[in-house]
Amino acid sequence: MPLTFREALNGAMTASGLSMRKLAEKAGVSYEQLKKINQGKTQSTNAEDALRLAAALGVSLESFMAGEFQGKPTIAIAGKVGAGAQVPVFDAYPKGGGPQVECPPGLSPNGIVAVEVEGDSMEPVYSDGDLLFYSRNGHDSVPSDIIGHRCVCEDEDGMGWVKQVKAGDEPGLFHLISLNPGANNMWNVRLKWAAKVQLHWPADLAKKI
Repeated sequence: MPLTFREALNGAMTASGLSMRKLAEKAGVSYEQLKKINQGKTQSTNAEDALRLAAALGVSLESFMAGEFQGKPTIAIAGKVGAGAQVPVFDAYPKGGGPQVECPPGLSPNGIVAVEVEGDSMEPVYSDGDLLFYSRNGHDSVPSDIIGHRCVCEDEDGMGWVKQVKAGDEPGLFHLISLNPGANNMWNVRLKWAAKVQLHWPADLAKKI
């Protein structure tokens, strides 16, 4: 017998280990709406929200409403990031509305975002179409420990990149280094934020949902 949406929601939180707010963020649905449902102030939500919650947990809508959460956890693909190609805004999809990819073994799905590489400036390490997984410690943060590492980052013009980040000639500036010897480097760039690549998945291994 199908559960009520409230029962399914509570089962989803228990199975995933996510708080209501985290689950809402992961699925891209309204936290306030979920809270009203959980408090009994409203009895239902729209079908699109239910579908997003199910997709965020890697299960079908039918399984979600039946309280079956044995599906593999997923991670949202935020969009594309430039590796030579200029990608103006790599958060290309509405939050929770883009494609999902199965969470790679050994990687926690909580707080992790995936982006797809576009371009060849990071060959032979990262190829066009590969997926990179990262976690942002702060929305507008460039941690000191990123220096020397391959990072996903956003410059002050809103362009998204994957590069090796090195200290620039002045505080607050960074050199973005390409691994491909034939590609251009970017010197003394001001960044909005940067995050180390935690995992690289070749395109042929990614299981998009």
